[in-house]
Amino acid sequence: MEIRVLRYFLEIARENNMSRAAATLHVSQPTLSKQMKELEFELGKKLFRRGSTSVTLTDEGMLLRKRAEDILAMVDKTAEEFRELDNITGGEVHIGCAESYLIKHLAQTIKDFKEKYPLFRYHLTSGNTEQVAERLDRGLIDFAVIAEPPNLERYNYIEIPGTDIWGLVIRKEHPLSDKVEISFDDLIGLDLICSEQGMKFDISRWCGEKTDQLKISGTFNLCYNGGVFVEEGLGCMLTFDRLMNTGDDSDLCFRPLFPRLETKMYIIWKKYQVFTPIAELLLDELKKNFPMNKYYSGG
Repeated sequence: MEIRVLRYFLEIARENNMSRAAATLHVSQPTLSKQMKELEFELGKKLFRRGSTSVTLTDEGMLLRKRAEDILAMVDKTAEEFRELDNITGGEVHIGCAESYLIKHLAQTIKDFKEKYPLFRYHLTSGNTEQVAERLDRGLIDFAVIAEPPNLERYNYIEIPGTDIWGLVIRKEHPLSDKVEISFDDLIGLDLICSEQGMKFDISRWCGEKTDQLKISGTFNLCYNGGVFVEEGLGCMLTFDRLMNTGDDSDLCFRPLFPRLETKMYIIWKKYQVFTPIAELLLDELKKNFPMNKYYSGG
């Protein structure tokens, strides 16, 4: 299975049309069609449903699309790393970030770093802790910022200063908006929206065995989308403070939980990871900027 053929396959999947894909790839349509038939023969599976004017992916084609995207991302990242091995004036670093206001510390470090290395470029991928850690494990990113204690058997880490504060995001006309703090009893009977990770690791340690009494109507992995649902009256959202606009010009407000619930953030990377020169320099900068915080390196 050739890399070039996988790129052809993905372009067809994006266009849903053999002719448009051929034009984009600057190859003839018969050549492209022949390559796809050979790929199907090699895999022993039909990848496309061919119509008169379009093509769609079969279930096997959908599986190959996901695998091909991962393979090509790794190929491109590997090529990029080798190009940069002798380049310490710049280069590219990929970082996966869970949502947190504390990301500001990473942003401040990168701002200072870019003054020293103006050709440096960063690529941020957003997701929950599970998603960004998975991308780190697959080698698609160099660092991940996560919202739970790292697995010390797999990762080294730097602890980011400060904590995120948990609370309830509600519409301003909601009866609970008059309260300064939100207790567990206040949550009983409410339609709640929360991230699956937050329920599993944070809310559960806040209210213990009483977690089952909460009515979780929906989950999210990015806070902004959950906030839109709150605005539309679909429930109240358990989340970190300062992830969305709850100011005077917003229909929403934030009320912290009581007792206070906090979450730490960590920058992690794989043990024994071999970095490009620019990624190694960025790591040194991070260690220097967070000298008073815990740092673990097991290898």
